[in-house]
Formats: sequence, C-alpha cells, structure tokens
Amino acid sequence: MKKIFIMFAVLATFLTGAATAAGNQEAGKARSRACAGCHGTDGNSAIPQNPNLAGQGAAYLVKQMKEFKSKKRDNATMFGMVAALSDQDMEDIAAYFSANKAKGGKADARLVKQGEQIYRSGAASKGLSACIGCHGPTGAGNAAARFPALSGQHSEYTVNQLKAFSTGKRSNDAGKMMQNIAGKMNSSDMQAVAAYISGLK
Repeated sequence: MKKIFIMFAVLATFLTGAATAAGNQEAGKARSRACAGCHGTDGNSAIPQNPNLAGQGAAYLVKQMKEFKSKKRDNATMFGMVAALSDQDMEDIAAYFSANKAKGGKADARLVKQGEQIYRSGAASKGLSACIGCHGPTGAGNAAARFPALSGQHSEYTVNQLKAFSTGKRSNDAGKMMQNIAGKMNSSDMQAVAAYISGLK
C-alpha cells in the first residue's frame, strides 16, 4: 500500500510540474511584442532572413530559445532577446506562436522539380536522406521529436540554416543529423529544396 501511495505521489508531482510548465498563450502574446520586429506580431515574418514562427511546434521553439540563451546555438541578436527570459516566459511565447496560423509562402517554379526530388526521395548518389522522413509529407514536422515544421518557411532563411549546418556553424541538431545531411548538399540542392519547402502546405 505504501508503495502505491508513493507512486501516486510521484505521478501527481510530475503532472503538477507538467501543468506548471505548460505555456499560456495570452501571457505569451504579451511577451512576444519584443519579437514582432523580426518575426511579425503573429509569427509570420515579413523579413526573408528571419524565420516564420507561426504554427511551429512549441517544444521546438522552447528548445531553440533555451539553446540561444545557453549559446549552444550561437546568435548574438537572439541571445540578447532571450537572455532575461525565464523558462516559463519561453513556454508562454512558444504557446502563443505555435497556436497561430502560418500564412505560407510560394515556391520558385523553376526549382520545384529538383527540390521535390530531394525533399521526397533524397539523392542516393550522394547518400543524401529525404527530408520527408523527419519533416513529413506536408512539412508539418514532428512535434514529439522536436523536428521543426518547414512548410511555408522563407527560402532565404532555410538556405542560410542549411549552410550553417553544413559548415558546423550551427550544431544544435541531435546526433549531427542536419550537419551530416547539409554537408552532402551543394548550393543548388539547398536553393532547390528551400524553394520547394517555401511552397509546401
């Protein structure tokens, strides 16, 4: 009986902690005002170099903010933005952006065929894995695994991240998965897959 009680107590503590850590969208909306200049008021950025955050998985967003704060993901601007945020602030901001609808983008028709081939099938001759395995057929990502949603993302931002992974400048990917993949891509591959991703819905 004592063991059962202890198990229930542990479970209750875990659930209480999980509830406390959950993001509050209204609080996140207020906190996100500082993010609007780069990412838009609702997470749809008007600046191609800055990512759209609307509709992105909350757990992924929290991970990125924590890693900007710890400098595991190195970006001086983002470090300054998140340095004073608490874990709860991050959960709130992530809850707000993830609940918003992504407006989507438009693919460059000249690059769609090549980009679709890479996204859906990879390139066996290069040992290049298909993006669809982790990011899904519509680019919705995998929230449980913290693999980001890609659909509608700005091409310029996606290319910049692929380049950063390929050189090791960005290295906060689990098991170096993205570093290994991007390292097998040339500039043409990156431009094409980024263009295809931008038009995914």
